[in-house]
Amino acid sequence: MRVVVDLARCQGYAQCAFLAPDTFRMQGEEALAFHSSPDDAQRDQVLRAAAACPVQAILVETSGPS
Repeated sequence: MRVVVDLARCQGYAQCAFLAPDTFRMQGEEALAFHSSPDDAQRDQVLRAAAACPVQAILVETSGPS
């Protein structure tokens, strides 16, 4: 699984950090830090976080069955 975040689109709503804290975290009030290759055990959390992003700034590339 690979995570790509469009940081120009990200508005710092932090929904991703709330839903998948092992993959996404806020640095300060607006800067997002993230792991681009999270463990597959975090798949459901990461997919929920991407779906919850109000500006759809998160792209998750998966391989294999979901």
